[in-house]
Amino acid sequence: MSVLDTSTGSKPTGSDGRPDGGPDARAEDRDPRTGTRAALQGGKGARVEVRGAHKSYWDLEVLRGVDLTVEPGTVTAVLGPSGSGKSTLLRTINHLEALDRGAVAIDGEIIGYDLRGDLLVELPEKKVLAQRTRVGMVFQQFHLFGHMTALQNVAEAPRRALGVPKREALARAQELLEVVGLGAKADAYPRRLSGGQQQRVAIARALALRPQVLLFDEPTSALDPELVEEVLSVIRELSRAGTTLLIVTHEVHFARDVADQVVFMDGGRIVEQGTPAQVIDAPRHERTRGFLQRIHAG
Repeated sequence: MSVLDTSTGSKPTGSDGRPDGGPDARAEDRDPRTGTRAALQGGKGARVEVRGAHKSYWDLEVLRGVDLTVEPGTVTAVLGPSGSGKSTLLRTINHLEALDRGAVAIDGEIIGYDLRGDLLVELPEKKVLAQRTRVGMVFQQFHLFGHMTALQNVAEAPRRALGVPKREALARAQELLEVVGLGAKADAYPRRLSGGQQQRVAIARALALRPQVLLFDEPTSALDPELVEEVLSVIRELSRAGTTLLIVTHEVHFARDVADQVVFMDGGRIVEQGTPAQVIDAPRHERTRGFLQRIHAG
């Protein structure tokens, strides 16, 4: 039984008081030009559970009781209009945003809190940071360190968060840059890289901690159209490597191609979820149909 089957309805207090046939089913489609699965692979994919997630900013309710399960090693694509709560959902999964009510668990371990009876007590920041190493995140705007080279950006987190020796961290960083097609750009600073190249460095950086779960928050939204495919091709390869992926995206065709599960959100709620064939090709809900029609028309 999931730890989240325990009551988690109370508001948290402060710290003081792929199933069988999933990811490997795509192995025959792997493009060896993109890199090796071993290099891309993070930790063994973990199960993600979100239960009763509520989040508000002042009087704006952004998440309204979201329940979601993502099986280990699978890919979930999250679709929906702007303001539907997609990005906030991702940020609560690795506790960049604390929930007002509800809980998130990775392989049964509640993120950000300790369950004491029926009360969730916030963990100290040090423990939260340790939990967060299991969950990598790639943002819309790259968030690279401008004073560091591509190689240094990728090597920094393993050194700081995990205490990996410098030589080992740099070797792993170089390997990951090779995998995302940027081995020759290891010494380049972000300002010398295109948007697509910066995003690929960001993906390599997220992989450097060997996370069990990878979150992508609209990873192509800040890119020129001609640069989108170079980033999608890397994510496509990641989808075959066994790490659990959650991808917020407006790239509907891409979602159909890589996802095991598609979730459509609107107004802070999950309106519809299922396989790509169910949600994208034959949506049941009128709101989902309207959204997809506008995407296709645009």
